[in-house]
Amino acid sequence: MHFIHREPIYMKFFTCFFGPAILMTIVSCVSPNREENSKAFRNPDDRPNIIWITCEDISPALGCYGDPFASTPNLDRFAEEGILFTNAFANAPICAPARSTLITGIYATSTGTQHLRSEITLPDDLMILPEYLREAGYYCSNNAKTDYNFVAEGRWDEISDTAHWRNRKNEQPFFRVFNFGITHEGHANTINDEDVATLKRKHSQDSANLPPYFPDTPEFRKIWAHQYDLVSVFDQDQFQFLIRQLKEDGLYENTIIFFFSDHGFGLPRYKRWLYRTGLNVPLIIRVPEKYRRSGTSAPGSRDNRLISFVDFAPTVLRLAGLEVPAQMVGNSFLGDQADKPNNYVFGARSRADDVYDVSRCVLDEKYIYIRNFFPHQPYIQDALIFGDQKASFKELRRLKNMGALNPEAQQFWQPKAVEELYDLSKDPMELENLANDPDLRETLKTMRKTLYSWMLETRDMGLFNEAEMMLRSATSSPYELGLTFTEQQFTEILDAAFRCGEEHVTREEILTSLGHSEAAVRYWAVVSFHALGEKDSFVVDALRGALQDPSPSVALAAAELLCQYGRCSDALPVISYILQDVEHPWVVLQAAITSRKIGNKAIPLIPVIEEIFPAYRGEIWNRYKSWSYPMFIGFALDKVYLNCGLELPTG
Repeated sequence: MHFIHREPIYMKFFTCFFGPAILMTIVSCVSPNREENSKAFRNPDDRPNIIWITCEDISPALGCYGDPFASTPNLDRFAEEGILFTNAFANAPICAPARSTLITGIYATSTGTQHLRSEITLPDDLMILPEYLREAGYYCSNNAKTDYNFVAEGRWDEISDTAHWRNRKNEQPFFRVFNFGITHEGHANTINDEDVATLKRKHSQDSANLPPYFPDTPEFRKIWAHQYDLVSVFDQDQFQFLIRQLKEDGLYENTIIFFFSDHGFGLPRYKRWLYRTGLNVPLIIRVPEKYRRSGTSAPGSRDNRLISFVDFAPTVLRLAGLEVPAQMVGNSFLGDQADKPNNYVFGARSRADDVYDVSRCVLDEKYIYIRNFFPHQPYIQDALIFGDQKASFKELRRLKNMGALNPEAQQFWQPKAVEELYDLSKDPMELENLANDPDLRETLKTMRKTLYSWMLETRDMGLFNEAEMMLRSATSSPYELGLTFTEQQFTEILDAAFRCGEEHVTREEILTSLGHSEAAVRYWAVVSFHALGEKDSFVVDALRGALQDPSPSVALAAAELLCQYGRCSDALPVISYILQDVEHPWVVLQAAITSRKIGNKAIPLIPVIEEIFPAYRGEIWNRYKSWSYPMFIGFALDKVYLNCGLELPTG
């Protein structure tokens, strides 16, 4: 349990202590059966090699998936030798949380790794996939991206640009990950001819079949064709090169090969959007004949089961003949030890760069249900990541400023619905929200209840603002923090989040939550005021009181809304104070985001920003100190300068 002394904001926020008995209990829950794994193989020569070939930011835009615009002959041939999965999903529409789930077999929302990017501590005894395989004698290497939101060093035999199965000793079985970035959003949005120079034949812009949420303009046709060109480059160069190496080394028939991407296209309404378009990925797995068991589909088959990234680690362990540790929550989906098929898959959208959001979804074979906990916020905010350096967003903004944007794209700038429900069998582009359809009332209730239960059972740490989560897990980890809450305690937090944006929630109910002893409940009370949109003296007085909350997350949420209500004189001193918390960058990030969101009302903060900005400057992109918190603090503070009509600081 955590007992929080409610000190004013100018005092130290709070310190969280865990008792030794609690920690020992938590650690015992995640300890692997190491002795059993080390004895798993009687005949080491029977063990398969396993490779993950991954590329970034592509949807199932392959010929073997029936896409007539795609040109992917090598992947198409590979699909003829393997199993093509039609319902494979990332558990987040952006890379770091998706990759965290892949490598741990635990939802990122449970480990606290749901944001992009962050620096999360895992429990000391919580091992990830390559560590289990290494204990069993596998050589595990990664070339070279990790991006797990936690430290990966020491968990692999090798992580580098030159990492390779050829570096192993004594013909060890190997687990190998190759990551390719040619299809990343940075390439998709820059239209650089050098990226596709090896292609003899490029996709015709005139033949591009744009999705309905993209305006049909020459620029978007160019972007769409270029995206497909990049997929062809990956197919022709990187993918085929690896397959050729395996065959040259005589390993092709001894290696189980997974091909997939980390989430959907790096374009608007795909990456960062919590829809099927953002989560659905291509997945093809080739299992050589010697490793096919009963329950393994035949080569060239299509598998329509619901699969998500949380299932990959358990599947690999089973393929290697190992037991699946208790903390891995996914289901193995290959071989004679495959688990019962999933009825649902789940997805989460949290902070991406310096854009803070909280949305969760659940899919079954027909429907996707989405719950937006920040419904007052649009997907596209006034932030650098949606800037003109990306061709797709530049074109969208140009059309928006002209008043020529199509209705589907116009929604990118509109507040989100509290609940969304789409019939994927009839509406695969997710354009018609059926949440208010009376004929689907029971379906809506079932999906809502399923999502609620998942968030409760998996201890969704996204219910805590990131700054709150990091402060309270400073002496342990977010995963362990979640386990300290009883079901009733966590239910109170979850209920507070689900009240946000609900039509019948009253001001009085929100005010009651604002007086709760749990900071996360108080945080959702303030967010509920944002969603409610009511301004009166009672609300203003309540928000002014919340400025003194011991939780910086609660205080900052109140400060943002007060500024929107024209009460910046009350709010700015709190924002200014928290911006100077140099010991806690995750707290500063929340203050920087708040500063960005209040527009030119942040002008009085400029002297403080000028003072703190050098701490976050560095060599990344010739501007930022690291790829994590300093970068996103820098993003937000740079935008504050621009919002205030100032030039960006240099030097």
